[in-house]
Amino acid sequence: MSPRGVAMPDVRERLFAAAERVLAREGPGALTSRAITGEAGCAKGVLHAHFAGLDEFVADLVLDRFAHTAREAEALPGRAGEDTVAGNLGAVTLALLASGGPTIAGLAMTRPATSLRVRQALEAGAPGFSSIQESITRYLDAEQRLGRLAADTDTAAVALALVGTAHHILMTGWSGAQDPGEQVQRLIAMLAGAAGAVADGASANSATE
Repeated sequence: MSPRGVAMPDVRERLFAAAERVLAREGPGALTSRAITGEAGCAKGVLHAHFAGLDEFVADLVLDRFAHTAREAEALPGRAGEDTVAGNLGAVTLALLASGGPTIAGLAMTRPATSLRVRQALEAGAPGFSSIQESITRYLDAEQRLGRLAADTDTAAVALALVGTAHHILMTGWSGAQDPGEQVQRLIAMLAGAAGAVADGASANSATE
């Protein structure tokens, strides 16, 4: 337990990680300021010293996880020509599903003040679904130029299908449903096949020989 008055490095991330553990273990009903700080091993007042309240905390948690995935997606165009198209798409889409999970996303949706804060931040340009979709589109454009994707592929539509599916899964949850990872991989396989993606990661030259 960190004593009162002693600064803790990366306190926001420490509290975010603690909240995720509480949610995973006990569900949304157990998420209170006391539960979060207790899980984080810090003084009870630490959360309110950094956030206006639990609504702001949950909103910032959602936005932080989306931003982390958006940063991963920004690197995707630089991986064009590496691995396979399906593999690269799968990695970033599954990262988006893991960025908060349906429990955190669902919690945000049931708290009006939290939902409003998240929506306003995204509308103001905070990294989220739109920026991830744009990164995927740029990646697919790059693969198209390398010849690993059919020239007539609607890259923006493929990106929208992936991000839209991830958004749907996050908003509706998957308790008792089919493994979301399996659903995403099936969608990617279908999209990659329709786009004429080179499954074995071969170069454009070898693919056309």
